[in-house]
Amino acid sequence: MPELPEVETIKRGLSRLVIDKKISLIRYDNDKSFPNSLADVNNFLLTRKIINVRRRAKLLIIDFNSGYSLITHLKMTGQLVFDSQDHHFGAGHPTSSLFSQLPDKSTRVEIYFDDDSKLFFNDQRKFGWMRLYPTALMLEIDFINKLGPEPLESDFSWQILKSRLMRRRRTSIKPALMDQTVIAGVGNIYADESLWGAKIHPASLTANLTDHNFKDLHQSLLDILKLSIKKGGSTDRNYVDAEGKKGSYLQFARVFRREGQPCPRCQSTIVKIKLAGRGTHYCPQCQKLI
Repeated sequence: MPELPEVETIKRGLSRLVIDKKISLIRYDNDKSFPNSLADVNNFLLTRKIINVRRRAKLLIIDFNSGYSLITHLKMTGQLVFDSQDHHFGAGHPTSSLFSQLPDKSTRVEIYFDDDSKLFFNDQRKFGWMRLYPTALMLEIDFINKLGPEPLESDFSWQILKSRLMRRRRTSIKPALMDQTVIAGVGNIYADESLWGAKIHPASLTANLTDHNFKDLHQSLLDILKLSIKKGGSTDRNYVDAEGKKGSYLQFARVFRREGQPCPRCQSTIVKIKLAGRGTHYCPQCQKLI
């Protein structure tokens, strides 16, 4: 599943491709992938212009001049593929559908624009979806309303990070950091990487962290997220950027998927454990249990 940097990379890529385009036709193959009424599609999508592409946590949001927004969650195997006479760009799970003739057997939604360009939503496992909502009411949607703050917003201070994480004070710090109601968009890769950067053991209880720990974690998290966006996200074997190029962050990862290799900081051997059901990588020498 994509994390914040992957969806941000996709958002930036698609923003260069679809702004100001008008939809002329929509096709879809099942109601699970596109759970929207025909009346809403006709009234709020067809002939309407795209005015913005943005991200909230791991969700991609396309805003229309009708006052409605199309929210997309790629889940595990989702793709967004844009195709025109001059451009062909893919984003998402790296199967051949990114570069082949579309629609194909994985295509769930086909969006045709009035300039003959197209946007396809492909999803092999049918876990992803595209849902239409009134833009003004999006903050009232339950799964968006419960999301924590965005770590890349200018007002996201270490004090806010601490106050949010202390909501899970009796939880190990890694699952607390990955809780989307606590902080938005941080998943397995960037939790491991930011905790390594802050020298915090992923199984340490949140309540045991000091202000110094929270300051270090805040800086480490921001540094790693910004670096990953700069590098086009990580592939995590699943995601590529909006030009069909694999993200390169994992080439710079310090602990994630580096079990058995030396820690870049102290040369001790990186280990992998299971924590809250997730594979977790850390250095036992410089990430001591608190």
